Amino acid sequence: MVISAFVFGGVPATAVRKVLAEASVYVSPELLKEYREVPLTLEEEDKINHRQLKTLISGIAAFVAVAKTVYPVRKFMLCRDEADNMLLECCFAAKTDYLVTGDKDLLDMGVLPFDLRILRPRDYLAL
Repeated sequence: MVISAFVFGGVPATAVRKVLAEASVYVSPELLKEYREVPLTLEEEDKINHRQLKTLISGIAAFVAVAKTVYPVRKFMLCRDEADNMLLECCFAAKTDYLVTGDKDLLDMGVLPFDLRILRPRDYLAL
């Protein structure tokens, strides 16, 4: 959600603003690594232009600046997209109540072995 919020705006951007105003934000070293790599990959693959790259990098920097870093010790193999497990690991380590995402692989997971609600940005805004 963070990537789409700063590249495309709309509902994800509104959800990010709400998260920053009302909730605690957590990141893990693995998530920080993704935040460093994804913007450049998107530009290299011509999925975003240079202006969007600059906006994305600035947005991620502002988001991460208020985040607390957690260091997950428990590994999960729960999501059909194995790369998304790092988000679950971060949430578990942080003991978060919500994961706000537009990622279908995460949204389709169903019941998890720990207490976490996975919400679309629009559903989070309705809370």
